[in-house]
Amino acid sequence: MVFVKLSVLKFTSLMAAMLLTATACAQPSATDVSKKTPNQMQLAGSVSQTLDSQLRERLTQAGIKAQITAIVPSQLPNMYQVSLAGQPPLHITEDGKYVIQGELQKNPSKQVVTKTPARSRSEQAGQPVSAETKSAILANMSALKHMSAKTPFFYTAVPGVVWGATLEGVPFLLSDDAQYITDGEISVIENGRFMGLDETFEQRKNQSVFQGLDRQQLITYPATTTEKAVIYVADDVNCPYCRRFHQQLPMLNDKGVTVHIIGYPIYEASPEQMRAIWCQGSEDSRRQAFDKAMLQGEMTPAPASCQADHLTPNREKAAGLAVMATPAIYREDGVLYQASFESPEFLEFLGVE
Repeated sequence: MVFVKLSVLKFTSLMAAMLLTATACAQPSATDVSKKTPNQMQLAGSVSQTLDSQLRERLTQAGIKAQITAIVPSQLPNMYQVSLAGQPPLHITEDGKYVIQGELQKNPSKQVVTKTPARSRSEQAGQPVSAETKSAILANMSALKHMSAKTPFFYTAVPGVVWGATLEGVPFLLSDDAQYITDGEISVIENGRFMGLDETFEQRKNQSVFQGLDRQQLITYPATTTEKAVIYVADDVNCPYCRRFHQQLPMLNDKGVTVHIIGYPIYEASPEQMRAIWCQGSEDSRRQAFDKAMLQGEMTPAPASCQADHLTPNREKAAGLAVMATPAIYREDGVLYQASFESPEFLEFLGVE
């Protein structure tokens, strides 16, 4: 698989990528923002001794060995900040189930919308935020570039904490008033152990992304026998592993697997080459042009009459998948396959023989 970004970026780099070039009297520079650590932020309030003890016990049982120096209310809604000696802080829910590790950064933008948005419910986790909430978030992020109406935002299992991603697919978390941002991800503690990322959220989010795609702009290879599985694949015509995966499509179709291709260019030449493929006049001609690119390395030019870009809208919507590598292969239920597609486990993952 071709890795297109690190799974976790240094947050100062993420903030630097988001910040607009500032004039002397405008917003602080990226360097200024990165110097503001959580210890310099005002964390108001305290927690009861009972809750303090419960959270310390929960984290110790889960394997946290660093000294816990303080537990105070977090700037992230419905969470508490746990300061650790020599490590970035944790942010944890009162029930000790959801955990984020990461430094919070204060958004340098002017807070235009001060009204707290309606908080989400746990069953909304993985759904796109409401239009009202998204509008308020964007209004409060005016100093950050690459933030627009196209930026995906989703409710998490923690009311008041929102998951977002840049259009390049780099994920981040923020308070729903957009005042505090971190590059951490939400993990889960169950049965006294860290279980990794919140898989329920990831699945629901990915399903939401699939539902939002323009299906007419997917290149689909339907099952040639009774359909048993459906997968979505983020693909690039110049990715060697994508080409190797493409060779397996006839076998997968024969086993009852329908494959939806999301055009996901990552190589420099790919956007225009793939736009030309998506410019072909019918689904069959697009599929034939895509086959030629993947199997023979031959790129089909766009018809002279086609100046449209049918590729980018789905690519931008797919930013919500936070693709780390191509081909990125997802089951219809939103689960990402994270091993070699050439191993026997792949067919087991799909539930086919």
